[in-house]
Amino acid sequence: MNRRSFLVGTSALGAAHYVAPLLAAQQKPINDYTQPLKRTFEFTHEYNLKAPYGASGETRLWVPLIENTAPFQTLTNLRWSGNYEDAYIATEPIFGAQSLHVKWPSSSDILHLKVTMKIQTQSWEPAKRGDLSNYTAPTVINYPKELDLYLRSSRHIPTDGIVKQIATDIVGNEHNPLIKAQLIHNWVAANMERDNSVIGCGIGDVGEILTTGKLYGKCTDINSVFVALARAAGIPAREMFGIRLGRPGEYLEKRSRTAFGSASKNGHASITDWQHCRAQFYLAGYGWVPCDPADVTKLRLTENLSNDDKIFKEVNEYMFGNWDMNWVGFNYARDFSLSPKPEQYPMNNYGYPYAEVGGDPIDYYDFKNFSYEYSSVEEA
Repeated sequence: MNRRSFLVGTSALGAAHYVAPLLAAQQKPINDYTQPLKRTFEFTHEYNLKAPYGASGETRLWVPLIENTAPFQTLTNLRWSGNYEDAYIATEPIFGAQSLHVKWPSSSDILHLKVTMKIQTQSWEPAKRGDLSNYTAPTVINYPKELDLYLRSSRHIPTDGIVKQIATDIVGNEHNPLIKAQLIHNWVAANMERDNSVIGCGIGDVGEILTTGKLYGKCTDINSVFVALARAAGIPAREMFGIRLGRPGEYLEKRSRTAFGSASKNGHASITDWQHCRAQFYLAGYGWVPCDPADVTKLRLTENLSNDDKIFKEVNEYMFGNWDMNWVGFNYARDFSLSPKPEQYPMNNYGYPYAEVGGDPIDYYDFKNFSYEYSSVEEA
């Protein structure tokens, strides 16, 4: 199957349906998942910034901090040091995204910063616990007002036009929000393709992806399509931008040694380019549920699988309703402005640090000028 072609016909939807069985009361649990209940990591950032040629003036850096969503992820300690003039924690008002905002008065020297976070994670497993197989949808679905943010259309997450058309084709006459969400998850996993040539995590421009029929990209591209289709089907959904910290749990490690993270025997990992976006949808009468069709496509590419392979089907089923906690999320922010407001805004998303010199942004893919290293160590 050429997933670079736009697939919305009957055969494509059929392929999406068979990838994993729809959750039902008689679904068998995933029995061989033995990740520890809690894990603790020390996550270290080291920055060495310098102004690009011709740039000068005050330098400001925004470092994304961990969203504190206990018990699944908890920031237990945060400290920083460097040759800066000022540094403080700032929170933007719409999504609540937190940053360490750092300022240097001049850009004439190399600008140093070291940030260390201690993080505790806990497995998030509503599917494994049986919460989803026992789910019954409310007769009348009314979402809380605060979820309007995750139903709305935005520049990169449209919910009308072709997005609405495809969402309707996928879910048909189904009314159960859990089944609708899984139909969309399976369609995305079956029909989109990971493309490792894409820079970073991708842009996640859903309108462009679906209009052109270029159903490929990285995690932001793929999980943004899930989020947009879910919203178009009336289900609150959001991406969470974050980073992998080390080895995956045993269930995923058995199925791929490299696709979902790794670490040395003593728990050390170099994670500078391990940013990863995941997704969540809000299940009426239950709450937020994790999913990650993008990692399903990554497994298929990494292990050279097809949609019919047993391992692909197993991981696709696992990723709908379970969250492997060798990963932490920074925020849900999309098409927004940082706080304090930078010269350049709005921002598409906030999974990478952001910096400006004299009001001009430094490209965070320009590793000569925007030099940083991320590492983690897992406590035994």
